[in-house]
Amino acid sequence: MKYITLICAAGMSTSMLMARMQEAANKQGIEVKIIAMSESKFEDYNEPTDVLLLGPQIAYLEDEIKEQYEPKGIKVSVINMMDYGTMNGEKVLNDALALLD
Repeated sequence: MKYITLICAAGMSTSMLMARMQEAANKQGIEVKIIAMSESKFEDYNEPTDVLLLGPQIAYLEDEIKEQYEPKGIKVSVINMMDYGTMNGEKVLNDALALLD
């Protein structure tokens, strides 16, 4: 099981993308748990996370978040703005899984 967490400013738009990613994973038979939340809520989140994806609107936090979470073994990346805007769940899922290879 892979664990992917999406964070953005408020957690709203990433929730829609999360649903599309889960749909794509189900179609491909990939065992993954995807959750979306605001950046501030992630600080108190205690469930496993293998990949932490940032919404483009908080890309400015990438270095700070990488510094904080990559030493804990969590891969951190910013979601491609075009994929985010078009809600391309399959592409974002594949990009996230590629970080684990």
